[in-house]
Amino acid sequence: MSKAVRALLEELDLLHLTTHEDRVEIDREIERRTGEHCDEGVRELTKAEFVELVKQVIERRRKKREELVAYA
Repeated sequence: MSKAVRALLEELDLLHLTTHEDRVEIDREIERRTGEHCDEGVRELTKAEFVELVKQVIERRRKKREELVAYA
């Protein structure tokens, strides 16, 4: 997990909303979007873009959890 991503999550008071798996997924998404390692890539995103990315990852996790409950 990226130290820069974790630091930005803390700065924006979002760390407590994410799980370890979310943070790994955030790292992957940053790398996919920027084409760089997440520590460097996170610096290319605006704070608004970063917050939107975090919200998308959290929402995907919520939807997956709802689907699992629906099938159970």
